[in-house]
Amino acid sequence: MLEDINRTFSKCFGWVFTVQPMGLKFFAVLALVACVCALFTWRFLAVLCAVVAVFCAYFFRDPVRNTAFTEDEIACPADGTVLSIKTEEDPNSVVVRIFLSIFDVHVQRSTVSGKVGEIFYHKGEFLFANNPDAAFKNERNLIQLFQQNNPARFAHVEQLTGAIARRIECWVKPGQEIKTGDHLGLVRFGSQVAVYLPKNSVRVLVKEGQKVQGGLTVLALWK
Repeated sequence: MLEDINRTFSKCFGWVFTVQPMGLKFFAVLALVACVCALFTWRFLAVLCAVVAVFCAYFFRDPVRNTAFTEDEIACPADGTVLSIKTEEDPNSVVVRIFLSIFDVHVQRSTVSGKVGEIFYHKGEFLFANNPDAAFKNERNLIQLFQQNNPARFAHVEQLTGAIARRIECWVKPGQEIKTGDHLGLVRFGSQVAVYLPKNSVRVLVKEGQKVQGGLTVLALWK
């Protein structure tokens, strides 16, 4: 009986123990506002602020994922739903785009083990992240990733903002050594993530419309 209760509690509220420090800051401020509103008997505002405070904490959750990937596997960098898998501007690359709703984990993770290349930041608009034009018009940040420093084995990750997401967090630097599943950054409140792969060197395993998880799902295999 106690084991069942503990299992249920962990499943429902285990995320509380994975909230990032920045999430705790949002939670603390909003919780304080909720308390002030309650003191003045502004019940609606108090409840609203309390709900938003809990949501902010939930949004910044960062579950531990220590999946072991083989050298032939390319990891998915983010939680969400696969929007598209196609060749875009570069005929030699295939692009996998993933839409992150406000309820998905928003931490981005490395696709391969190796080294961070250049990082390219572009200012832009704030269209909804599931809008086809968002990929080319929205604010974005491209992180080059090379497996074992091999230029031919790239699995670049691009962070894109959305209509609600207005801030891109990038936690890595050019030249940094990195392992598959390591943190790359985060986009606040709804976004899109794209992965750029060498078209003729990989076999993409995921399908459009599929739900994926960063650091858990195998996105593709090296041929």
